[in-house]
Amino acid sequence: MEPLPTGPFDAPQRPRFWSAVAAVLFLPAALGAAVLTLMSERAGRCLTYGERCGSSLPNQVFAGALVLGLAALVVVQAAPGVRVRRWALAAQLVFEGTALVTILSHA
Repeated sequence: MEPLPTGPFDAPQRPRFWSAVAAVLFLPAALGAAVLTLMSERAGRCLTYGERCGSSLPNQVFAGALVLGLAALVVVQAAPGVRVRRWALAAQLVFEGTALVTILSHA
């Protein structure tokens, strides 16, 4: 008989813990990426002179990455198998990274 997990650092609980940490840290990372985007030459010209303000964030890629990242978060938190949780955690991190790169590509 296997012992029951007792904390967030037991092997079956690690993906859930790191998934929650990644989800919580995504918002500050997205805000930091947005600040870096605002420091670009194009954003400066747009704010100062009103030039080159036409292009926007690729909304379909960004929204898709957010939706798929959220779905992966739900799978990590709800899946019963450790292997499934690990793969879903990897997918969550990839989709969160895609969303952050999409924000940075707007610069």
